[in-house]
Amino acid sequence: MVLFGDDERSGGGSDVGTHADAADTLDPQVQAVVDEVDELGIPEWSALGVESARRLEDELFAPVDVPDVARITNIEIPGPAGSIPLRVYHPDPGETLSTLVFFHGGLWAMGTLDSIDGVCRRLALRTGHVVVSVEYRLAPEHPFPAALEDCVHATEWVEDNATSIGADPERLAVAGTSAGGNLAAATCLHVREFGGPDIEMQVLLYPMTDLSDDHPSLSENADGPLLTRRDVLWAHETYLRSRVDRYNPFAAPLRADSHANLPPAYVVTAGFDPLRDEGGAYASALESAGVTVVHDHEPAMPHGFLSLTADVDAADAALDRVAVAVTNRG
Repeated sequence: MVLFGDDERSGGGSDVGTHADAADTLDPQVQAVVDEVDELGIPEWSALGVESARRLEDELFAPVDVPDVARITNIEIPGPAGSIPLRVYHPDPGETLSTLVFFHGGLWAMGTLDSIDGVCRRLALRTGHVVVSVEYRLAPEHPFPAALEDCVHATEWVEDNATSIGADPERLAVAGTSAGGNLAAATCLHVREFGGPDIEMQVLLYPMTDLSDDHPSLSENADGPLLTRRDVLWAHETYLRSRVDRYNPFAAPLRADSHANLPPAYVVTAGFDPLRDEGGAYASALESAGVTVVHDHEPAMPHGFLSLTADVDAADAALDRVAVAVTNRG
C-alpha cells in the first residue's frame, strides 16, 4: 500500500484509517466553503424529508462553470426494473478510449447525473477516458439491493456495448463517491462471485464500506462538516430492508469473508469525514488480502471534497492524482 497525505508519501501501516489521521484544522479554503454553507443555514440531510433533501442536493450540486467535454450523450438502457439513465462523457470522439463507469454519491437516497456532472467532466478530460455516469434507483422507494443491481447491470451493458459509445470493452474500471464508492466496491465483489466484466480497477472516493456505528471517526466527526454521524445512520436506515442487511457484504463490503482476487484499488479518505475509518479499513482489508492498493488520505479535507475542486486547490490536486492513477492503471 502507498499512502499520500500532506503531499508526502510513506509505506502503508497498521494505523491506516484510524482516529489519528485528521489534521488539527480544516484546509483554509475548505473552511471558507463550510462557513458559506453555515451562513446559508442549510440543515443536515437527516433533518429533511427525502424529497426535500433531494431538491436541496440538486440545488447545491447543480453544474456551474464546468469544463466543456467534446461529446456528452444522455441515453437510457434497459435495466432489471425499468430503464437506467446514463450520461456518457467522451473527450475525444474520434478515438476509442478506455472506460470509467461512475456511480454518484448521495447516501443512496439522493443524487442524479447532474449532481456528479462536474466531477465526471473533469475526470473525462484529465484521464482521457470515456466516463459513463449511472443514475441508479434510489432508496427508500428502492432499498438494497436495487441500486447495486442497476450498477452491476450498467457495468455489464458498458462492456457489451462499449464500441457503440466509442469505448474499449477490454479497458474498464469502476468508480464512485461515498454511497457510489460503496456501489463500486460491491460491484467488484458481485463480479468476483457471479462473473461479469473484467474490471481492471476500483476507484473508491471516501466510500461507505460498512453499516455499523462503531468506527471512531463517526464519533470524532459526528457534527461534520458537510456530513454528520446522524446523516450516515439515517442513510443506513433508509437504504436497508432490515437490520439483517447490515451483515450482507454486498451492502457492507467490509464485511466480506474474503477480499482476495478483487481489482486493484485507489481509495481516497478525508480526515474530517465520519466515513474516514471505514474507508481506511477497507483499504487495509484489500491490502491484507493481497490486492494492490493506493490509499490517498487527505487529513485536512471533509467528506465530499472532490466536488470542491473549483474552490479548493488541495481538492483539485487530489483529483489530479486520481486521474493519474486511472490513466496509468495496469
